Amino acid sequence: MKMSGAQMVCEAIIAEGVDTVFGYPGGAIMNVYDEIYKQNAFRHILTRHEQAAVHAADGYARATGRVGVAMVTSGPGFTNAVTGLATAYMDSVPLVVISGQVPLSLIGTDGFQEVDAVGISRPCTKHNYLVHSIEDLPRILKEAFYIARSGRPGPVLVDIPKDITGEIGEFVYPEHVDLPTYKPRYKGNDRQIKKAVEAIVNAKKPLLYLGGGVVLSNAYESIRSLAEMGQIPAVETLMARGVMGAKNPLLIGMLGMHGSYAANMAMSETDLIIALGARFDDRVTGKLSEFARYADIIHVDIDPANIGKLVDVDYPIVGDVKTVVDKMLPMLEKKVDPDRYQVWRDILARYDELHPLTYNDCGDVIKPQWVIERLGQLLGEKAVITSDVGQHQMWAAQFYPFDRPRQWINSGGLGTMGYGFPAALGAQMGQPDKVVVNITGDGSILMNVQELVTAAENKLPVINVILNNHFLGMVRQWQTFFYDKRYSETDLSFQPDWKLLAEACGGAGYDVTTKEEFDAAMEAAIAGGKVTFVNVAVDRFENVLPMVPAGGALYNMLLEHKEQCDG
Repeated sequence: MKMSGAQMVCEAIIAEGVDTVFGYPGGAIMNVYDEIYKQNAFRHILTRHEQAAVHAADGYARATGRVGVAMVTSGPGFTNAVTGLATAYMDSVPLVVISGQVPLSLIGTDGFQEVDAVGISRPCTKHNYLVHSIEDLPRILKEAFYIARSGRPGPVLVDIPKDITGEIGEFVYPEHVDLPTYKPRYKGNDRQIKKAVEAIVNAKKPLLYLGGGVVLSNAYESIRSLAEMGQIPAVETLMARGVMGAKNPLLIGMLGMHGSYAANMAMSETDLIIALGARFDDRVTGKLSEFARYADIIHVDIDPANIGKLVDVDYPIVGDVKTVVDKMLPMLEKKVDPDRYQVWRDILARYDELHPLTYNDCGDVIKPQWVIERLGQLLGEKAVITSDVGQHQMWAAQFYPFDRPRQWINSGGLGTMGYGFPAALGAQMGQPDKVVVNITGDGSILMNVQELVTAAENKLPVINVILNNHFLGMVRQWQTFFYDKRYSETDLSFQPDWKLLAEACGGAGYDVTTKEEFDAAMEAAIAGGKVTFVNVAVDRFENVLPMVPAGGALYNMLLEHKEQCDG
């Protein structure tokens, strides 16, 4: 069928089953937007910033497990999108971002709104394309979706010059993709899997170390079965919260810089790490020379580049986590003895008794941890929780009772302030039956606050709970601990009127200073059906604890701070 390049873009999106696209138009992408105007097969959400468009597509992808799609124009439109690409790349989120480019004849001439999108995005995309001919466009679009969702997922950029979107060509959308140099390995090596099973059977202190790859692989049911079958305790990374379920007695907790005491001690004392879809990030390992000194390591990951990158691995298995674990289960069922690990489980339970996750709920000032706990009591599994980056993110990860994967959406690898609100919009589009709550801070929320208009226009009732301590809280905490309380440029005492700001953009706002007011505000926000700011005044100097100081050993945690109740 003959059609323009712009029509081909829309037809490919439809063929891939995409129901929502996020974007912002401009000159170089205008031909594609003209075709979007003529179709009704998918919905386009006009964000108010290109960064927000990519974050929204990212939130949609994380909430649904499908490929998120965003569109931007050339030059500043694309450069605004780079943070979104980098955020998705670090957390292995499947995205296809389609950018307009100046006509082929102008590339390299410093034309108006020209920028080298392929060159700029190379370090922060799984793959990228500059389309050189109309004949290549259908194949490239097909490959882009395939690469984004297969293997270790990630963002793919398709940069299309404006003259190609206006050119007429033959559109035959490929049914299959064959890339000789890209063949993800899913099954895992059977011999290595058998060796790993024997290691589990012979271990005395095995520990499941669960990463974000478990969520991407949709492997949580298999992993819960593995843990239950062997009664093997488990720790989750920031990206894996919800995999085991908050009420599972085998879940020790989150590990890492702000992980629980029991989880970090488990990783320090285990004799066998069963790493599934995790990448041994520096915020998990702490000082590498002191990390898990007594443990052999099984590492299952679909990306061979992750295995052995930071730690020596005794049982490397390249493959899809779910596929590999499903192979392990029948082997373990015949051999594993759950009673063998009882002493180990008792030790970890004692660690949790000694230093549980806790806080001092003292005085009249609301503690931020209480807000998270209360949200869990009010909403539980009914909610999808997004967050920005900072103290509020860590408190959410520590204290919200996540029951399932894809319930918790945050920027783990890049740590992008301003991510949470647009990601929540994408999550709401992907899961319209859920209450979507963005847990944010008074610093982060301002970085994409313009999306209030997007939410109001599209009737997306995202609830933004602002834990307002009038600080860039996490930076302030480091300044307290390590910089002799020199609070350089972290005081945010000058603030907008959050209630009026939300109302001015078509939403609702509530100011909260008591627990009773918080309950009333949440009840009104849930019933109100519109984007909402719930501005909660919390203890200014509350710290996120435990904390492993940067470069320190995982077992060497700060567990308390004498000023915790100063308010």
